[in-house]
Amino acid sequence: MPLRRQIIALPLLLAVPAGRAVAAQQGYSPEVERVLGRAFEATGGAGWYKLRGWREAGRRGGLPYESWIDPLRYGLRTEIRDRDGLQIQGFNGQAEWRISSAGEITAVNDRGTLGRARTEAFFDAQLFFFPGRFDARGEYLGAKRDDGRDFDIVRIQPVGGDPRELWFDQRTRLLGRIVDRSGRRAAAVKVSDYRRTGPVQVAFRYAPEAGTDAALARERASVSFAAPEREQFSLDRPKELARVKASRGG
Repeated sequence: MPLRRQIIALPLLLAVPAGRAVAAQQGYSPEVERVLGRAFEATGGAGWYKLRGWREAGRRGGLPYESWIDPLRYGLRTEIRDRDGLQIQGFNGQAEWRISSAGEITAVNDRGTLGRARTEAFFDAQLFFFPGRFDARGEYLGAKRDDGRDFDIVRIQPVGGDPRELWFDQRTRLLGRIVDRSGRRAAAVKVSDYRRTGPVQVAFRYAPEAGTDAALARERASVSFAAPEREQFSLDRPKELARVKASRGG
């Protein structure tokens, strides 16, 4: 079933009326709808509509982390533990904030910072499958062979965020590569190790290619889909500072 029809068939899950969302917001070309529709079916189909939250844990850039994402509206929280203690980053759709392991607080809502936070939240939980919830544009860039595999390549940009190239394997229909060309140099990550998790299939390994920052490496150890508490995406200074201080043993 085409991605557009799936969205219209489930209007209760959309933030705006389904017909209006498809016609006015998503901005996906027919070719992009075709590629995403096949990937949608290959990784769970209607199972994606059952998700009310996204929580994962593992290692990012070699460090232990835990993240919470709201797949119904923008919300992202990531906690990373380094040798100095706990670092926390939050995004509630309106502002992004951070607390370093030393207890330094940064809370901003400038366009560039919000764009980066929105981009991370959008692609981390495959929110491109929900054009009726999250306004985005998409164009088909064509097919290309890489490392012995044939890919369909689409370019998706969440409104207010940065674009990414998504490379979908023509045989498996799974996302196999992500390329970020918004910086001075392209950054590419290979996506693999898909596992059935609840009602969907999720990639558990993100491996940076040669010349790409090793900090982008990610190994998911667990993924679950319980609905998050919205307040955890907003800054509660006393509460969060107490957690950071406790992580240092002080």
